Amino acid sequence: MHTPQVNFNLAAQILKQADLSHTRTAIIFEGNSCTYGEFSERVRKQATMLRESGVCLGDRVGFLGLNQPAFLETMVAATALGAVFVPLNFRLTGEELAFIIGDAGVHTLIVDSELVSVIDGVKDRLPCRHYFVVGAEPMMGFASLDTAVTSAAQLADCVELGQHDTFLIMYTSGTTGLPKGAMLTHGNIMFNNVNANLAFGGSRDDVLLTAAPLFHIGALNVMTIAALQMGNPLVLIKSFDPGVVLDAIGQYRITHMFGAPAMYLFMAQHPNYATADLSSINLLVVGGGPCPEPLILLYGERGIKFCQGYGLTETAPFSTFLGPERCLEKVGSAGLPPILSGIRIVDEQNRPVAANVRGEICCSGPNIMKGYWNRPEATAEAIDAEGWFHSGDIGYLDDEGYLFICDRLKDMVISGGENVYPAEVESVLYNHPDIAEVAIIALPDEKWGEAVTAVVALHPDKSMTLAALREFATPLLARYKIPLRLHLVDALPRNPAGKVLKFQLREQLG
Repeated sequence: MHTPQVNFNLAAQILKQADLSHTRTAIIFEGNSCTYGEFSERVRKQATMLRESGVCLGDRVGFLGLNQPAFLETMVAATALGAVFVPLNFRLTGEELAFIIGDAGVHTLIVDSELVSVIDGVKDRLPCRHYFVVGAEPMMGFASLDTAVTSAAQLADCVELGQHDTFLIMYTSGTTGLPKGAMLTHGNIMFNNVNANLAFGGSRDDVLLTAAPLFHIGALNVMTIAALQMGNPLVLIKSFDPGVVLDAIGQYRITHMFGAPAMYLFMAQHPNYATADLSSINLLVVGGGPCPEPLILLYGERGIKFCQGYGLTETAPFSTFLGPERCLEKVGSAGLPPILSGIRIVDEQNRPVAANVRGEICCSGPNIMKGYWNRPEATAEAIDAEGWFHSGDIGYLDDEGYLFICDRLKDMVISGGENVYPAEVESVLYNHPDIAEVAIIALPDEKWGEAVTAVVALHPDKSMTLAALREFATPLLARYKIPLRLHLVDALPRNPAGKVLKFQLREQLG
């Protein structure tokens, strides 16, 4: 007997939800809103337009632009055809983008009008067959997306796909070396969102806000895709601005938001933070790096459940989550693995270690990527024979199995033979009232091998000396962990995901 197969195509799921929820608000962007019915119509028209321009099953469709409805419409339209979506980092240079677009073999590229000039300088080296511009008339070899979509018919049906078919290629931030494209499947995304729903629930009454850049897995798949699957209203912010986000939370009665630690830090430092109406917030999720404990406690003072999660591009990204029930009791933890996934800590021989012993964090489950695009060696290095993904992050599990992140393997400082984990030192120094941002890096030292070095951005009109910093840290840290050097900067360099670019600091100061 023939058993009907599930269509894992995420576009089919989202468009079916849109049909069921056609009168509900889908996206609110810069004061304008559209219903799920209107969203579905634009997606189906764009899908037809892409098909007529030659996009076929497995072809790559790229999008370069800030957060906007066209990003999500393009993603769903390309996916409806069985194409692979490639979200591009709008902060990269033309040269950097040329590498990624060439590596992915992008068939059709859709670009923000303000970014056309970035692409135009490298266009003659790109493999793309078609170029479209968002929000503008045709320009410099780019057809108008809006015009092309308006005149197209609506696609009737989505291609049927399996769970192991690739949904998107998301390039890792490339803080070291050339970026690699993580192939995330339809099953990866779906099971990630099942994990999330089982971990902290979801309601049709939730109102979600996305302000982190959508080309980052945290912004795209902690809540955004799930919102479209659930039929929730999604407030989309073009680019993160702490004041704009604080205002939007009150205006639209936001219940959930994902952000990197730096985003919440900048919101807390904004003059309007104390008076902002945050009463609608049900949950703030933080990911993309270790979160300083003082920041979690600061939001806790406002009665806000501020929950740490852990994940990577390669894990789609949900690997652990600290639920609201114990978020204050287990402050500093990244929580437990969700229902369908696993986590373990291993030593250098890939052997699991005991509780409270530090080692490399490894992840398993149906959310683990298929592999790196065109990089079989890198895939084999990252995913072992048992299917565990090796994160390159250092952490430990406590006696109850809760994960604590210590640091990136490569960011560890070895001073006088002692291992110093920067996140631990940073969390202590964030308690200093004059410090706005801090990063701990290793710099060469004749005596100790490596010197624990604090790179600090101060609040306005504040000053600091190394002696004062060491005096503050002495009661709180073992002697070998206390910074030996201090560098003051106006702001820390960060990648678009909000992670501090420590390799840049090492290059500048080393």
